[in-house]
Amino acid sequence: MAKAVRASLGEMWITCQVCESDRFRERGVKLNSTGGELFNLAWADETATGLICWRCGYVHLFVNREIQLHRVKD
Repeated sequence: MAKAVRASLGEMWITCQVCESDRFRERGVKLNSTGGELFNLAWADETATGLICWRCGYVHLFVNREIQLHRVKD
C-alpha cells in the first residue's frame, strides 16, 4: 500500500484544492504530446509529479521541480 506524504514548495505547504487535506499519495505522470505519440517518441515527453489527495482523490499535477515530498509518520 502507498505511504502518505505531505508536500511543500519552499516554505509553503500544499493542501488539496477540494477538501483542504494535507496528505497525498505521490505518483509520476507522463505529459504526453500529440507529436510524441504520433512519432513514437512519447518516452521523451515531460513528466509531472502527481499528488492524489488521500481523503477525496483529487489529482494535483506539478511540473515544478522544486516540490519537496515529506513522508508522514503513522
